Amino acid sequence: MDVTYLRLMYALMLPPDLLKTTDSFLETAPNDALSPSTFWKNEKDLELALTGIYNGFESGGSLMYRDAGSDNAYNNFPWEGWTNIGNGNLSAADSGASYYNFGTINRSNEFLENVDKATEVSEEKRAIYKAQVRFIRAYIYYVLTTNYGDAPLITENFATPEEAKVPRDSQEIIRKFIEDELKDVIGVLPESYPGGEYGKATKGAAQALLMRYYLYFKEYSKALTTAKEISGYSLNPTFEGLFDPANEQNSEVILSVQHTADFYAMDFTPFLPNGLGGWSSVVPTQSLVDAFEMADGKTIEEARETGEYDPSNPYKNRDPRLRATIVYPGQVFANQLYLSVEEGSNDYYNTADNASKTGYNFKKYTTFMDLDPGSPYWNMGNDIYIFRYAEVLLTIAEAKVELGQIDNELYEAIDKVRLRANMPAVDRAKYSSQESLKKLVRNERRVEFAMEGLRRDDIIRWEIAGDVLNGDLIGVKGTILKTV
Repeated sequence: MDVTYLRLMYALMLPPDLLKTTDSFLETAPNDALSPSTFWKNEKDLELALTGIYNGFESGGSLMYRDAGSDNAYNNFPWEGWTNIGNGNLSAADSGASYYNFGTINRSNEFLENVDKATEVSEEKRAIYKAQVRFIRAYIYYVLTTNYGDAPLITENFATPEEAKVPRDSQEIIRKFIEDELKDVIGVLPESYPGGEYGKATKGAAQALLMRYYLYFKEYSKALTTAKEISGYSLNPTFEGLFDPANEQNSEVILSVQHTADFYAMDFTPFLPNGLGGWSSVVPTQSLVDAFEMADGKTIEEARETGEYDPSNPYKNRDPRLRATIVYPGQVFANQLYLSVEEGSNDYYNTADNASKTGYNFKKYTTFMDLDPGSPYWNMGNDIYIFRYAEVLLTIAEAKVELGQIDNELYEAIDKVRLRANMPAVDRAKYSSQESLKKLVRNERRVEFAMEGLRRDDIIRWEIAGDVLNGDLIGVKGTILKTV
């Protein structure tokens, strides 16, 4: 029914003195939907549109699943998208979990095309809004190009589906775009926001992304310079305390995915043991467990040679980050003894589908179950970290190692991370060569950031993925889950 017909209907029903109001009556804005003609006017409109862009630009669950695409973790359920990625069985018919989505880019472009219509908002404020959106768009393109290489670079939305049929742009073009965008917004974004507005892009977040970008693409001098420019953050006093929900806005956090119970909740069901009602979707490998040093700084291999490593009690006298990161057999977790190697236990690795097939579960981010075993783990408000200051320190260390700058600044950066975890400082006599320090720093990144989504990118950029992802997938007690 078109507008002309409606006007005629109303004209027949209305008395003559009201006919003159018919046009305006029929052309009022809809009350149940946003209209481009009435939107983009004030700060409330900009906040609403910005919230839509932040919503889903990164996923806490996705970050935690990502380790299943590395040698850190195993995903037992193929329909969740990570089993074949970790196993190396990707195909056109089953490409696994995908990051190939332009929804956030589309919303970002629309925002940038319309934000300056909100003339009620000061130009200075609009500049900060635009900088946040450009940061998010650059972040999405970083994810796209590190996962897929070439990708369509779309900075303006298309008017028709035909116009949207565009080819991919080269990674070189994408990289230049990311670098230019981040350099531009670093000088605009504030260091923080008033009123506890956490989760928004800050100057530090843009610097951290640029730092990570440079490190991924082996531009070590630029990575080092950018990392050293990041200020205003410090390590949380304890490693385990980082993941206490009551402490999620601590001084180490640069940017995190925000969650709120009952509104935008984080569901930890996939990451908990079967005995607690979890699915054990993403579980640690024996390789990751063995990466944690002994408490005195010896590697497992070194401790075996000296007789200090006890195979019958393998979790004794280990890096405290092991207990804070992984639930292992014999550990009390959520007031329950985890018995993944005991037949008859709900967590026995060879029993229920939802029991961990490696005999381990992740503990990082789920320590709230120790604090309150009755927590509604399917409806939690825990934030998941995207960038934290420990990454800045280990980037300084790695960049200096790669550049051959073996000096006090390098050792101090690693020591800060290790000492915070109650591990000994680096033995400078033992780790004095570039090769030995490279191995140390890489292992530090592995154990410090397990389950935080960094390991897959690390093994790819280090060009060791083919080595560490081939061979047997080992679980507790030497159980073999997969042979390559």
